[in-house]
Amino acid sequence: MRCSVAGRATVAGTTVRAIASVFSTSTKGFRLREVGVFNTTSTAVAVALVRFTNATGVGAGLTEVQWDAEHDPVPVCTGFAGHTADGAVGSQIRQASLGAAVGSGVIWTFGEMGFCINIGTANGVGIIIPTGTGQILDYYYDWEE
Repeated sequence: MRCSVAGRATVAGTTVRAIASVFSTSTKGFRLREVGVFNTTSTAVAVALVRFTNATGVGAGLTEVQWDAEHDPVPVCTGFAGHTADGAVGSQIRQASLGAAVGSGVIWTFGEMGFCINIGTANGVGIIIPTGTGQILDYYYDWEE
């Protein structure tokens, strides 16, 4: 079942504080399919997609959307808005620089198999600012449960 969350960041983000994230649950993992991040200002910024090794300081829950609402159950994995505290950043998956223009962005795709995030509430992915000083960005995550 394909699911998504999208929004505008509620925090500027840092090297350890995500602008938004998606986490597995104790009963369900997911396969990340695509992530998009877009600039909302005229200042260039670096962004990175990372694994998180705990769900410490996640922000408010986002509304997950299933792509086929008529046939699919409600999504189980959880999207979170801007983190309110530093998280345990694990390995970096992707990194890019967004140009100094509103709408400048990057879309990362993860092929036929997707990028697997295992079952467990400590397992997730998030968008951080690897250079430390962030700004408000638009984002989306697509995954399969």
